[in-house]
Amino acid sequence: MMLQLRVYQLLRRPLLRFSAFSNDAFFSTSSSKNPAFNHNPERNREDDQFGESKQLGFGNSSTLNTTSVSEAEFEEIRNPRFSRFDEIDELEEDEEEEDEEENGDDDLAVLESFGKIPQSREDVSRFDIEEDESRHPLVREIGRLIGLRSSWNPKHEGQMRNLLRSLKPSQVCAVLRSQDDERVALKFFYWADRQWRYRHDPVVYYSMLEILSKTKLCQGARRVLVLMKRRGIYRSPKAFSFVMVSYSRAGQLRDALKVLTLMQRAGVEPDLLICNTTIDVFVRANRLEKALRFLERMQVVGIVPDVMTYNCVIRGYCDLHRVEEAIELLEEMSSKGCLPDKVSYYTIMTYLCKEKRIAEVRSLMKKMAKKHGLVPDQVTYNNLIHMLTKHGYADDALWFLNDAEEKGFRIDKVGYSAIVHALCKEGRMSEAKDLINEMLSKGHCPPDVVTYTTVVNGFCRLGEVDKAKKLLQVMHTHGYKPNTVSYTALLNGMCRVGKSLEAREMMNMSEEQWWSPNSITYSVLMHGLRREGKLTEACDVVREMVLKGFFPGPVEINLLLQSLCRDGRTHEARKFMEECLNKGCAINVVNFTTVIHGFCQNDELDAALSVLDDMYLINKHADVFTYTTLVDALGKKGRIVEATELMKKMLHKGIDPTPVTFRTVIHRYCQMGKVDDLLAILEKMMLRQKCRTTYNQVIEKLCALGKLEEADKILGKVLRTASRSDAKTCHILMEGYLKKSLPLSAYKVACRMFSRNLIPDVKICEKLSKRLVLEGKGEDADHLMLCLVERGHISPQPSKKSMVS
Repeated sequence: MMLQLRVYQLLRRPLLRFSAFSNDAFFSTSSSKNPAFNHNPERNREDDQFGESKQLGFGNSSTLNTTSVSEAEFEEIRNPRFSRFDEIDELEEDEEEEDEEENGDDDLAVLESFGKIPQSREDVSRFDIEEDESRHPLVREIGRLIGLRSSWNPKHEGQMRNLLRSLKPSQVCAVLRSQDDERVALKFFYWADRQWRYRHDPVVYYSMLEILSKTKLCQGARRVLVLMKRRGIYRSPKAFSFVMVSYSRAGQLRDALKVLTLMQRAGVEPDLLICNTTIDVFVRANRLEKALRFLERMQVVGIVPDVMTYNCVIRGYCDLHRVEEAIELLEEMSSKGCLPDKVSYYTIMTYLCKEKRIAEVRSLMKKMAKKHGLVPDQVTYNNLIHMLTKHGYADDALWFLNDAEEKGFRIDKVGYSAIVHALCKEGRMSEAKDLINEMLSKGHCPPDVVTYTTVVNGFCRLGEVDKAKKLLQVMHTHGYKPNTVSYTALLNGMCRVGKSLEAREMMNMSEEQWWSPNSITYSVLMHGLRREGKLTEACDVVREMVLKGFFPGPVEINLLLQSLCRDGRTHEARKFMEECLNKGCAINVVNFTTVIHGFCQNDELDAALSVLDDMYLINKHADVFTYTTLVDALGKKGRIVEATELMKKMLHKGIDPTPVTFRTVIHRYCQMGKVDDLLAILEKMMLRQKCRTTYNQVIEKLCALGKLEEADKILGKVLRTASRSDAKTCHILMEGYLKKSLPLSAYKVACRMFSRNLIPDVKICEKLSKRLVLEGKGEDADHLMLCLVERGHISPQPSKKSMVS
């Protein structure tokens, strides 16, 4: 036995040495839970022996101690575990990652460490990659395999591992940047990190964080930051800055600021980059005062702000409409040792353009050239033109256009088109045409299809469809072929003026005119036919639309269903809805409810209930509006038993009733005089959804129907709370009794109100007192008025004897 064990060890040792030495030829996955090769900062000394062979982006080894590999691990090398691409190992949060309550100036505390932490030996500048490897064959092949991730198998993973072992760090970064979906890039990052004896180069971590900083995937960015600590990668302020930006993009500004606390606990000294990011987060959160305190603290500890710092503060002032302070800061920047740039001026100009303070914009343009040598260029004028046209100031945009032309700048067709669009929105079509003619005469920026389409749309908005047609012909003469957007704008105008059938014929000729209708074209035509009442033609357009691969949304379908139901063609609506459902259109519960409501309007309740059954069969769950519609229709026809069962079914499914549901049930049950059944169903409804005024509504509805005795029976349920709404309900009941000449019953209601410390209306009490006196109930009348006197609502009247004396 000992001899066999010795032979096995001798055979095993060279195999392991060969595997370690030839890591380029042997690459397999390893579980991240493997204790022998877990990338832990505490094990850096063990991993140093592999540091000489990291030029390919992962740690290779020329020697490997066989005693450090267990039998289970050796079996893992021979038969690597197949791990899904979408697998993500859960990372437990460190003690430094625990969230704490935000406390006053904790965001400023990170600056206390400036100048007190020894500088790291890591060269952060090497994390900037200038080499573009996106066209490398290996990068492209890995991108192709990633695209097959939904059908991955061990063979695919083996191919990926073989390619991964040959990638340089810059190529791994190129793979990450080449992904259209950042989530897929993050999954590849995690997958590569799990591979056997592979270790991401620090540049890969920073590249991944940079990608995530441009998205809202803040949790993924934080996980990468935690993973860097686990792998012993130096985390510079730049890494924390990327995470802060991601949190900021996701709108989680408080969590973004908590990253400062994490950085402080990690012992990382802040720099200007992280400070600028912090000020930007403060500004985005509309906490300008705290940004100013942070800026002041930066200067105290010796971090000198740059132009980006001041630009953030200027933007913060403008966001809070404090433009005068922004201009003041702009003027003070030179004295602070930091000259403003064009962004500083553009930020203020943007706000001034929005407020139409054009004179101040011109003054700033002169100042930026005279004081700081920032001569307005073509970009300046283009930005101003776009800002002004965006806010609808076409005349001012034209002034800057002419000013730019006088100074020798050539505004491109995008700037001209923006002004044309602004003029068309204001209905100034003649001026828009003149501007297009000017573009043609100058030659350097001829109008394009977008410019012409803008004018076509402008004519159509004014109802001048004939002029829009002529303009399309002009486009042909100038060598521009109208596209789908151009024709869609024309068809929309024709539908607006009631020429939907003519628009339909024009769309049928689209192939002859070399353009293809899109989903918007079909929708425009469908709605035009629907508005004109040509519902059959509208349904045909939808069928053709689906046949061409364009699927209308539930809202568009619902508009057509409503029109069919309103026209009394509910069965056609149901058939059309089922047809759309069978062809793959997105039919939702609102569409079913519309058809059900149509049947209820036509008193076809059995058909409406059958539609509800169809919903259950295709797993479309009815909502509270569906049930409320059916309950109202059943109650209207006196089918209270079915309405009750339907309400019980709704409550059993966990659907909460709405105030409309309460009002509907109360109205229909009270109308049929089913008060006991009503109270029973209301109790079940209020178990799902509380409604404080439920019984008030019942009493008021019964009073409106003249059923005062039933209302009086449930008055006690209302008087339990003794609120103002309860007093209003009692007044309605008292008025009802007075109208039926039952003053004694009204008096009893008033007494019950006094017992609950509710004061009846004085005018109603005076009317009631007179009625009681007429019916010989003087004592009750005196008692009623005495109660009002005791509570200070009326003053005591002197008796006749005292007046005679």
